Amino acid sequence: MTDNSDIIKIDALGETKLFKPIKVGANTLSQRIAHAPTTRLRATADNVPTDLQLQYYKDRAQTPGTLLITEATYVSEGGIGLPHTPGIWNDTQAKAWKQITNAIREQGSYLSVQLWHLGRTAFPEELQKRGLPFVAPSAVYDSDEMAKRAKESGHELRALTKSEIEHLINEEFPNAARKAMDGGFDYIELHSAHGYLLSQFLNPVSNQRTDEYGGSIENRARVLLAIVDKLIPIVGANRIGIRFSPWATFQVSEPEGEEIHSYILEQLQKRADEGNELAYVSLVEPRVSGVVDVSAEDIQGSNDFAAKIWKGTLIKAGNYTYNAPNFTDLVRDIDNDRTLVAWCRFFTSNPDLVNRLQNGYSLQHYDRATFYEQYNWGYNTWNNYGETKQYDEEAEKKRVGKPLA
Repeated sequence: MTDNSDIIKIDALGETKLFKPIKVGANTLSQRIAHAPTTRLRATADNVPTDLQLQYYKDRAQTPGTLLITEATYVSEGGIGLPHTPGIWNDTQAKAWKQITNAIREQGSYLSVQLWHLGRTAFPEELQKRGLPFVAPSAVYDSDEMAKRAKESGHELRALTKSEIEHLINEEFPNAARKAMDGGFDYIELHSAHGYLLSQFLNPVSNQRTDEYGGSIENRARVLLAIVDKLIPIVGANRIGIRFSPWATFQVSEPEGEEIHSYILEQLQKRADEGNELAYVSLVEPRVSGVVDVSAEDIQGSNDFAAKIWKGTLIKAGNYTYNAPNFTDLVRDIDNDRTLVAWCRFFTSNPDLVNRLQNGYSLQHYDRATFYEQYNWGYNTWNNYGETKQYDEEAEKKRVGKPLA
């Protein structure tokens, strides 16, 4: 799927700290490379993982001791909003995921499920089809286009009630966490980034509530911290991660910024000091906003504050390939001996990414046009370094996922 113009030459990183073991929660990984969450549309219409996803994750777990974080996965049917994306709220989904986690474990690697609720970024038509409400912290649309779609479909956005928020905290996220354990996951990751529901509570642009869940920093962080506290006794603190994107403007007009994330990290560190240290905190670097790389002149902010507050394990992601071949930013960021670097786009096109980074084998550039399709072409049709397998594009475009349960 590539030609020489799509090859990126890199230096070997095998002698750097990237290939030193690191402890994440209760597990010790063999190196500090993680697979970042990558939304792809390869699940069934009723949100069950498929054989395409099984092959995808298995191929990318080929180096033992690798941490893979799944694509964003719905905590409940009410959290849906994109077609053909997976969930983890029922037994069928958990059984399907169990096949994937078993395959990862057989290769000596680890899997974290990213728990997701779309909130105001859901497709209103998709919710309407299932008779589900279109809800968010406040009835504030993320764009004029979304407002138009909601009004035209007769399914407009409304603010969550207090009882609905309490249900999210006490029922929906805990149920998803239990199903994740049934599904064999090593970790769960709360998706509090990129303008989705938990992130919407943090940002005053999307959260204009005047009750105990809006207004002050403490109030806007209340839902996230309450969910953390609810999940600790269910799965254990050392199996919980959280993802943040402090500087992203994806799906929101203003970034959440440093202040509220500093408060949240202080609260998480307080819990760690009391014996409940989370497995990791994941940060999207300001070089990326959603699916878009931010130009150097437009980058605002820095995540350097996080490591000064949070003393536990960090995962950082966001276009580390921009300064290939020598990866100076990557080498700098892992120097504190508690940071992993996560890749998504180049893990898509390089199933053996860990091996390539270790040995300096050139990277195949990804093909974004294939990311959000339902078929197999451009998903499981990338070769390991040195392989020459040929794929029939038309045949692979006819191959869609079969449910694993």
